[in-house]
Amino acid sequence: MKNLLHYTACGLPNVWLENGYTKKETKYGNAISVKDIDGLHKLLATKLVEKKGLLAGYEFRFLRVQLGLTQEGLGKFLDVSENAVSLWERKDAVPNVYDHMLRLMVMAKFSGNTKISDAIERVQTVEKLAYQRYVVKGVDGKRHVEVVKSTKAANDKLLEAA
Repeated sequence: MKNLLHYTACGLPNVWLENGYTKKETKYGNAISVKDIDGLHKLLATKLVEKKGLLAGYEFRFLRVQLGLTQEGLGKFLDVSENAVSLWERKDAVPNVYDHMLRLMVMAKFSGNTKISDAIERVQTVEKLAYQRYVVKGVDGKRHVEVVKSTKAANDKLLEAA
């Protein structure tokens, strides 16, 4: 039997690579380089969309990440709370309708459906804008505003510290 690489970096615990990767020895230890990681993830997403039965929570999370959406972003898209999406992913309790909706979104994105892609991009843009911070700095006696990308968790942490 060939040596298989247990590939868990994508969040799926059941993926093994027979080839398409190289092992390297570095001064810090062994390293693995996977070729065409985007293509690999697209292939995995396509197979999950075709899977019979409901998605497991980790599969749902993988597909959400392939769409480039946070739990909050997907929740807004599906008109449910961020907590609902988190619960589905943690408890393997994805309702049928949302399982099917996510699969349709992934299929549309990978088939080049511009309406779905545009809608997903709008949600991503709104999320990025919602959590950016404006940092005011004094430079040479003048104030300067710098826009810093952030996350909801980072902003909440700053508010707690204040």
